[in-house]
Amino acid sequence: MNISNSKQLFERAQHSIPGGVNSPVRAFKSVGGTPLFIKHAKAAYLYDADDNKYIDYIASWGPMILGHAYEPVVKAIQEQAVYSTSYGAPTELEIKMAELIKSMVPNVDLIRMVSSGTEACMSAIRVARGYTGKNKIIKFEGCYHGHADSFLVKAGSGVATFNIQTVPGVTAGVSADTLTCAYNDLAAVERLVEENKGEVAAIIVEPVAGNMGCIIPQPGFLEGIRKICDAENIVFIFDEVMNGFRLALGGAQEKLGIDADLITYGKVIGAGMPVGAFGGKKHIMEVVSPLGSVYQAGTLSGNPIAMIAGYTLLSILKEQPQLLKELDDKTAYLKEGLDKVLKASGTPYVINHLGSMLSIHFSDHPVTDFASAASANNELFKKYFHAMLDRGVYLPPSAFESWFLNNALTKKDLDHTIKAAEESLKEIL
Repeated sequence: MNISNSKQLFERAQHSIPGGVNSPVRAFKSVGGTPLFIKHAKAAYLYDADDNKYIDYIASWGPMILGHAYEPVVKAIQEQAVYSTSYGAPTELEIKMAELIKSMVPNVDLIRMVSSGTEACMSAIRVARGYTGKNKIIKFEGCYHGHADSFLVKAGSGVATFNIQTVPGVTAGVSADTLTCAYNDLAAVERLVEENKGEVAAIIVEPVAGNMGCIIPQPGFLEGIRKICDAENIVFIFDEVMNGFRLALGGAQEKLGIDADLITYGKVIGAGMPVGAFGGKKHIMEVVSPLGSVYQAGTLSGNPIAMIAGYTLLSILKEQPQLLKELDDKTAYLKEGLDKVLKASGTPYVINHLGSMLSIHFSDHPVTDFASAASANNELFKKYFHAMLDRGVYLPPSAFESWFLNNALTKKDLDHTIKAAEESLKEIL
């Protein structure tokens, strides 16, 4: 496969951009080789700078639920853009977007638009601290909530990919207020809360983790945290930046039957545009300025282009709920096919899967947290990634990332992927 243009672009980029990329996982450091520079995308396919075509299993890390350049979304953006790309003033679109989210998601009484998932999670933590008057938070090893200082303590995703355990620039004070434990370890949460009695403001979790591969909550884990939060006046935050509106119209809360106090969103509410939001129960959100004294602001918050894009996508999902069922069915079909070829290969493996999220771990033990994900044969994953790429299948370039399917994928695409997996395994084993 010729990637000469991508190689030239990467070399050029390194002279003006740190590491040649604007988000670390894009550098392919985890898997080796030259990152592909994408020129355009349509439906389920990416096209790189050398015009190679790939079946996409990243979906811009989640939001392209109905595929790339989805015509109704593109048309809505084009129509809105002629009125200007930003006002720095309120618009009716922001209200319509907030009302739509409220109509779809349990426990969202008030919602504030921001400009990224990182900003949403950072703001939700500030709100929890302001509401409770407490400073400490609990997060889980391998869960990534953006790059705000406190979230980089034992984070997953890019931090795990680069094996960065201690991030320079994160102060000792921030680290001291950030308590961590293993995902799916309810007993560890109970111990941390007891050891820090009356000091924990919030517990933040990816209800279905996507930043150490796809990791599914074990029965009783989230339910147990909910009980702890109720008993100890702790704000329970669901980070749904990756799985919001993908697992169900009401997100992970609906899918798993768990109530959160605050919920954060990212690019999914902008159909892939740079945007985010945090929202939740009224008595908590009322502490946000200008209603309350917890300050949060943003010039581009509620940006009209992002709002119309997200409103269009989410409205379609709400009006046609069968689209998510179709996507889940496609993911189940792919999982079944991959399961067969992996089993036939004889190599140890685990497939984690829920809804339209999926990940493969070359492991002989269950993968339920960051430690078990990290102990898998990730050297084999690197070979698998490149073998699949050579066959036109674009997977997340890290063993610590979930796959995200989109509904533009056809049965032919899925069958091609299964066949590519079979050929790849024969090549690398």
